[in-house]
Amino acid sequence: MPRLNDQVRELLQEYADLINITGGDAFRARAYEKAARAVGGHPEDLAGLDVKGLQEIPGVGKSTAEKIAEYLATGRIPALETMRAKIPAGVREMMAVPSVGPKRALSLYRDLGIASVDELAEAVRGDKLSGLAGFGERSGEKILHGIELMRQSGGRTLLDTAIELADQVVEALSAVPGCTRCAYAGSLRRMRETVGDIDVLATAADSAPLMAALTRLPYVAEVIASGPTKTSVRTTQGVQVDLRVVPEEDWGAALVYFTGSKAHNIKLRTMAVRAGLKLSEYGLFEVAGDGRKRAGTGGAKASRAPRKGSGRNAGEASGKGAEVEGAKIVSETEDEVYAALGLPWIPPPLREDRGEIEAALNGELPELIQESDLRGDLHTHTDLTDGLATLTEMIDTAAARGYSYFAVTDHAPDLVMQRMTDEKMLAQRAELRRLADRHPKLRLLHGTELNIGPDGGVDWPPEFLAGFDVCVASVHSHFTLDRAAQTRRLIRACENPHVHVIGHLTTRRIGRRGPIDVDLDAVFAAAARTGTAIEINSAPQRLDLRDEDILRARRHGVRFAIDSDAHATGHLAYPRLGVGTAQRGWLTAEDVINAWTWQRLKRFLRKDALRA
Repeated sequence: MPRLNDQVRELLQEYADLINITGGDAFRARAYEKAARAVGGHPEDLAGLDVKGLQEIPGVGKSTAEKIAEYLATGRIPALETMRAKIPAGVREMMAVPSVGPKRALSLYRDLGIASVDELAEAVRGDKLSGLAGFGERSGEKILHGIELMRQSGGRTLLDTAIELADQVVEALSAVPGCTRCAYAGSLRRMRETVGDIDVLATAADSAPLMAALTRLPYVAEVIASGPTKTSVRTTQGVQVDLRVVPEEDWGAALVYFTGSKAHNIKLRTMAVRAGLKLSEYGLFEVAGDGRKRAGTGGAKASRAPRKGSGRNAGEASGKGAEVEGAKIVSETEDEVYAALGLPWIPPPLREDRGEIEAALNGELPELIQESDLRGDLHTHTDLTDGLATLTEMIDTAAARGYSYFAVTDHAPDLVMQRMTDEKMLAQRAELRRLADRHPKLRLLHGTELNIGPDGGVDWPPEFLAGFDVCVASVHSHFTLDRAAQTRRLIRACENPHVHVIGHLTTRRIGRRGPIDVDLDAVFAAAARTGTAIEINSAPQRLDLRDEDILRARRHGVRFAIDSDAHATGHLAYPRLGVGTAQRGWLTAEDVINAWTWQRLKRFLRKDALRA
């Protein structure tokens, strides 16, 4: 369940969108957009704040504070409901389609009578948008792609929201008397970028108290099904949570099974079958009557006790050709299950059948990067541009995270809406230097996030760029250039001696904007050749690079930076997500430049020809 701040942020953003779509005052709409970002990035919970307290949040004025207070008290914002009534629900849904937005949605409704996403798709395929003001030659193609993106993400939850909800559920259930273990499993444990349902696993002698506790959680809106071994609920935000309670002795086998992936589990079961065994969520078993030598069992001691309470015991396996389970070999821990198959424990982010089992058999599993390995953050923003926190607040939070170094990288002037100037940037640098003694153990780096132009050029001349400690360069515009042009611009940016990191390379926003069309292998080769790191942007709506692209880049010898792209103090925790994505890409601390010591990172930032 998203925290209260995020719920309010979404409502304020919707209000701003409705102001735009109804032709309201643009300045007023921008004010609500700013307030939405401020509330979403506010580190403290809004609950309990009155109008005066809400107004103390930078960017929240009196009118906005009154609306928030109304929502906190009643769960409603009447002004928002009035605005919603003016626009059909289907038109509001069209606003969410990438490349449509508020103004186009209203134009489609008023000029063509299109009142739903399905009608919009039909209109595009019927070429009904031709000649409509504001819609170019490729508009239809982009809209269909946007609809596809939206539908692909439909029903799926971003990683940060899923983790927050899962952590709450696990904490609540762990406190129930009789619960001996509790953890989340499934694609969330494997750190996939989006999650369908949340799988929670627990152990207890009596499952009833746990099942009842889940259904009574305050954010549960519906009980889908409930029984002694599994209960499914749906939260107020529409996320399904499945709880399974298993015997203590079956924990390891159940955790392997319900973590997945399906492909990984099939590989494990195939290995078991070849060894004359059977692997299920209940354990690893001998197959009764199979006289083959047990290969790869790792010396595990067989448990001769019959399996209890599975509902699928040996006596039930009576169909023709059915396997009859014999003695249980192991099931209590994941380590034991893997060891009984002749494997070391395999970290969940690797369990995708991408060669992890073969690597495990050969003793070649990587020692994956951990969040605790990160020594700093090289991409953050303050309220000098589009951030929400002051320079001091961001630095204090970074110091509290135990970092050795921390870079502030506000936007450069070519992103015009940020109104950056040379004078503002130099003043920030001076202020950063004055704050150097505030946290003696934290080295402060002054940087910037440059804009990669359509030709690959960046803001500011070389002599000005030379004054920065670190420069991140990112694509913020011209997303529709053809493949050759996008590739050229990114290679040229890599070749710039003042560019140290390429930020959010593919520019995707999950469920909102697809990646640009670019020859990634050519860009990765250029990054490796020039000593330019590629960012793993940890913002949950980006997670860019994707894990599949990280694997490709790693083969080229690319170095990476796992950054928060924080626009508020709370965002500085995002690297937990980026590390999960990096682990899915098989990265180690050696691959990640901000896991290095300052002395080593300093050499890298010089873009020396020879790297240590």
